[in-house]
Amino acid sequence: MLYVNICLCEIIFGVWSYLFVKTYQLDGYNVPLFLNHTLEFKLAYGDKNRLVFTKRMIRFLIIFFIFSLGLFILINYFVDNIFLMILDCAIIFLFAPVLISICHYLLCPIESLIKKYYIKKATRVLGKKDIIKIGITGSYGKTSTKNILANILGKEYKVCTTPKNFNTEMGVTRAILENLDDHDVFIAEMGAKHKGDIEKLTKIVKPKYGILTSIGPQHIETFKTLKNIEQTKNELPLNLVKGGAMVFNGDNKSTLKLYQAFKGNKYLTNQPKGFAYAKNIETSENGSTFDLVIDGKEMKVFTRLLGNCNIHNIVTASALAYILGIKEEDIVSAIKSLTPPPHRLEIIKNSYSTIIDDSYNSNVVGAREALEVLSKFRGVKIVVTPGLVEMGAEQSSVNFKLGGEIADVADYIIIMNEVNKNYLLSGAIAHNFDKNKIYFASTRKKQKEILQLLMIKGCVILFENDLPDNYK
Repeated sequence: MLYVNICLCEIIFGVWSYLFVKTYQLDGYNVPLFLNHTLEFKLAYGDKNRLVFTKRMIRFLIIFFIFSLGLFILINYFVDNIFLMILDCAIIFLFAPVLISICHYLLCPIESLIKKYYIKKATRVLGKKDIIKIGITGSYGKTSTKNILANILGKEYKVCTTPKNFNTEMGVTRAILENLDDHDVFIAEMGAKHKGDIEKLTKIVKPKYGILTSIGPQHIETFKTLKNIEQTKNELPLNLVKGGAMVFNGDNKSTLKLYQAFKGNKYLTNQPKGFAYAKNIETSENGSTFDLVIDGKEMKVFTRLLGNCNIHNIVTASALAYILGIKEEDIVSAIKSLTPPPHRLEIIKNSYSTIIDDSYNSNVVGAREALEVLSKFRGVKIVVTPGLVEMGAEQSSVNFKLGGEIADVADYIIIMNEVNKNYLLSGAIAHNFDKNKIYFASTRKKQKEILQLLMIKGCVILFENDLPDNYK
């Protein structure tokens, strides 16, 4: 009977803990953030994000299983009173997040050693290769600029990039160890949530060339201030290999400020008197045509990518490609062949409707750009969004403003999740949007039902951002 009780408790506890463990993983194994989300009950309750059984997670689950099993053995073995046993088990159930935190810190020394081993190995592997190393950072536009640059450089070089949005220490490390072969160029996307994150990445990659895209209040919850974000992004130019060059997107105030302060070899883009910029821009729902000017030379280009942000990304990537010796005609050809990456202003058309999939975007600038793109289309316009998160103290004001901007373009609005519901609703109503044309969906099933009700032939649907499971 003792063993039956222990096994039953462990099974029930494992099922109960699933939401907490998944939230812990979604929060990047960050215990303070995990505990904060637990207190706010922002648990990964849905099925949009599944628990990923990485080697790290498997190690954690083994320790978590052993630790919780030991507690149930102690309770069942030493406590005879059934009521005390129930009370002790209830306490363990209530403090599952605490047990997760304890197991996290028990594993920290091991995880640290494993991480250092792989980082050291990746640094050694990359250091032995005589290739062009490029780092790209910024609050917005990193992934798009990386993909555009890789496409252009591919005309002349064999290029390896960090996949998708792998932009952390271990993400870059994995890219080096798993993907790097006989390549001529390695492009590393560099992300950050804390000061010093970019510097750590530069120590792995040791980039000779760099691109700084746009800077804004992304991850303001962890950075606290825009100044901290600027200082962190500035870690890339400050840690370039001697003799390298840095390309700055001059369309952004913070980036422009860092350009002016940088003392090394530098190039400014997206400014009329800069090294590279676009002029005579003409846009439609099918793409953009513009004159690309690099070092005084003009090129007529066409791209299927939509939005001014993408034009800025193209200009910035083209500038570095030109610096690295790519011919003008190859730059023009590469730009023409660009296709939108999945879920980033990706246009999906069928005979009944057009979908603008921008679900991987999660920032203010990108959301505004997506709405600008939507405005170019004809037909009934439907916007599906949960709003933006990780905005810190600006959460309410950012989403209130976003609600108003959506109202200026959309015919119908579907608000997903609860986290920004009232802010988006208030913002839309403040712009005189008909409240009867605003719908709410807490699940994808409900969202689909509403869309089926609203869709007519020729309509355009914008999916703007998609939150992980730990946001209701």
